[in-house]
Amino acid sequence: MNLLARFRGGVHPDDRKTTAASATQPLPRPKRVVIPLRQHIGAPCQPLVRKGDQVALGQPIGTAEAPVSAPVHASVSGTVAAVEPWRTPGGRMEQAVVIEPAPEDQPWEGLPDGLGWDLDPESLDPAFIRDRVRQAGLVGMGGAGFPAAVKLTPKPGTEPDVVILNGAECEPAITSDHRLMLEHPEQVVLGLRLFMRASGAKRGIIAVEANKPDAAGKLSQLVAGDPAISVEVLPVRYPQGAEKMLVWALLRRAVPVGGIPLDVGAVVQNVATAAAAAVALAEGRPLTHRIVTVTGRVTRPGNWLVPLGTSFVDLVEASGGLTGPLARVIAGGPMMGIAQPDLDVPVIKTTGSVILLGPEDLDETPAGPCIRCGRCVAACPMGLLPARLCSAALAGDWGAAERYHVRACMECGSCSYVCPARRPLVQSIRLAKYELGRRAAAGGRG
Repeated sequence: MNLLARFRGGVHPDDRKTTAASATQPLPRPKRVVIPLRQHIGAPCQPLVRKGDQVALGQPIGTAEAPVSAPVHASVSGTVAAVEPWRTPGGRMEQAVVIEPAPEDQPWEGLPDGLGWDLDPESLDPAFIRDRVRQAGLVGMGGAGFPAAVKLTPKPGTEPDVVILNGAECEPAITSDHRLMLEHPEQVVLGLRLFMRASGAKRGIIAVEANKPDAAGKLSQLVAGDPAISVEVLPVRYPQGAEKMLVWALLRRAVPVGGIPLDVGAVVQNVATAAAAAVALAEGRPLTHRIVTVTGRVTRPGNWLVPLGTSFVDLVEASGGLTGPLARVIAGGPMMGIAQPDLDVPVIKTTGSVILLGPEDLDETPAGPCIRCGRCVAACPMGLLPARLCSAALAGDWGAAERYHVRACMECGSCSYVCPARRPLVQSIRLAKYELGRRAAAGGRG
């Protein structure tokens, strides 16, 4: 383990990774899929289908015309029942294609030819790899959803020298990336090599936390003898998987506020994104499925291979149903995930887990006054003053929030986790960032 790979702050929540030994199973065929036309950072897709159309597995149903966007594809064969607004796990209403599945899937005849699993990335043109990645609709599958092809397209002066694959999976409860690394390590490694070739980087690192020694071992065996690629086992600490933390821990390079890892010569991609790239190049298949951890108050917690657009209702049903009263549904992890009002929401490209919580799992202690203990300051990996940011936001003092660098917050929740007064730290910081963004968009008015 690389004990020098550390970063400032962070916390040690109970990881509760009870599904780590649960092999991935294919989900029973969903009753309906709802595929939003924006599952990524950037511009939404424009629909390519309308009600009544027949679609095949892998067929493009949304085209990405903007530079920062990603197309979407049918995750099942079937009939388009509607193209209408639908609530996504992020809470926004987005146009979505609703498909009623046929009894069996038929691959779309227009899929590009696969190059085979023995393909040599060094023989491929970098632009060809980036184009295939874009056509396949790949985005950051760790949660951010940034279009993968954009990350692989260096701007002048930002040519990267290293690609980092994020296999840390530092959030509690989630094990979907862990299972992927165990079950398909060859896809992860091939995806890394493709990303290195596409970006021009000569070095690759796969970052895995120390609580996944089996995954690190398998990956290390596959890259043994390749001096360009290493597997780094990192100390267990949240938010190890945040890309700024990874870049600092592994390279000692500080990503500037408002910047991206490319600004310091690094490309950071999730291991699931890398595996999806390998499938796209080797087999010609776009991103239509992903592994999702379902855990908490269900009879059979586990990991499922899920068609995108599948309802959380189907996930719960496949997991044996609820074991008791349901108090909260979280899309993502317990630290940075988003609570859902109900289960009628679809799995999207960035949905790594669904967590079902009962009343006894929640701490409903009311927020109290700040006791000036400084724990939030010690825990903040960005070196901010969360208590002061919270006070500024609650007072509506947006200027003070700006002076205390509220935009540098990555909303990891470490401050809220350690706060003994249960202050609404992350919530108030999000409010301040929203308000500052709204005012900037309005030209400073209102």
